[in-house]
Amino acid sequence: MVPCVAVFDIGKTNKKCVLFDPEYRIIHEIETRFPEITDDDGEPSEDLNSLINWLQQTWQHLENNTQFDIRGLNFTTYGASFVHLNAQNKPATPLYSYLKPFPEDLDQQFHAQYGSKLTFSAQTASPDLGMLNSGKQLYWLKYKKPHLFSQIKCSLHLPQFCAFQFSGQRVSEYTSIGCHTGLWDFTKNQYHNWVYQEDIISLLPRITDYNTTFSIKFRNKQIPVGIGLHDSSAALIPYLQKYQEPFLLLSTGTWGITLNPFAQEPLTEEMLQQDCLNYLTYNGNPVRASRVFIGNEHEVQTKKLAAHFNKPLDYFKTVVYQPEFTPSMVPAGSGMPESGEASAKIIFNYQIAKQFDGGAYQTYEEAYHALIRQLLAPQIKAIHLASEYRLAAFKYLLVDGGFSKNKIFMALLQEAFPTLQIIVAENSQGTALGAAMALQIWQ
Repeated sequence: MVPCVAVFDIGKTNKKCVLFDPEYRIIHEIETRFPEITDDDGEPSEDLNSLINWLQQTWQHLENNTQFDIRGLNFTTYGASFVHLNAQNKPATPLYSYLKPFPEDLDQQFHAQYGSKLTFSAQTASPDLGMLNSGKQLYWLKYKKPHLFSQIKCSLHLPQFCAFQFSGQRVSEYTSIGCHTGLWDFTKNQYHNWVYQEDIISLLPRITDYNTTFSIKFRNKQIPVGIGLHDSSAALIPYLQKYQEPFLLLSTGTWGITLNPFAQEPLTEEMLQQDCLNYLTYNGNPVRASRVFIGNEHEVQTKKLAAHFNKPLDYFKTVVYQPEFTPSMVPAGSGMPESGEASAKIIFNYQIAKQFDGGAYQTYEEAYHALIRQLLAPQIKAIHLASEYRLAAFKYLLVDGGFSKNKIFMALLQEAFPTLQIIVAENSQGTALGAAMALQIWQ
């Protein structure tokens, strides 16, 4: 039998169980997805019963598969989601989607009592995001669905709920608390005052260290089971363990998100207005995050370029970097403030401000170079913002996701940041890998 660690990796769309060997190589993977259902308001919702059943059935399948000797189990899931348990430890409500609208009247009521949106956001290190500020889901239940709220005895973040299905232990954990929930006061490093004022604190289990494990039976032996991690924070763990010197991580996809797990300065109102927020690492330290909508814009514009130049939709993958098509990018640090005090007075537009006109160029290749240059301009500013304008403090800029394979993007990024060592970081299952490493089975 192959010794391994199992991780349930629960995404909004794909649900996976991944097995890692002692070298943290993937040796087996089980994947499923199931359609959303509707909640009690008729709006889309995660099918919690199907998720629970799949977790249990998959684990039973692994117990019956003698090819694998599972030595530990952990979990990682998407954030901003609570499962509320009743006195019988059963879900008291649907698993409400963080995309549900937050009522305007309730929002006004909340901020009339607990401070303006900007002040509250600065304290909790997150822009005002409605239900994505998942702590406010509890406030919404209290005032809009009191009949359901009265049944709640304990509220678990989704990673900890999944772990609870196996360990029976109810706990809270920093990476879930710190993911733009509106629960945590980053200025005081404790739950925000409103959590106590509204007696939400009575529903939240004790905060437990990320590497806490409980014991469960697997076949004829006991193995450790972790308490689960928020996916964005779990994805950082492999890098934090591999790199001893400070780094920035640019994770690219629909968004280009720059993560700085070495943030030192408090999040300002100006930063919040520029779509900047904080997470918490697995050990409770702040992670500065700054994002730009580059992936979506790339998809929109490459469709237009393909139509204009009569090329296949994915023709951009064949374009070779030609420096003569791109005027020099602004070197890192040039014209950028170096102190937090200076930066606080400057607000950049981090989204793609001007309309791109691919028809202004003679060839697809020239137009595509111009597009990447335009996409990269706000991304460069976002990297400065995430770094707190302290680029000299960092040695590496790690890049993962789709744009890490784009030679033009990577070449221009290196030109813009000549003092940073830019590394393509390939972790196909980074979130699951982080959760596996957190168990520390083979360390």
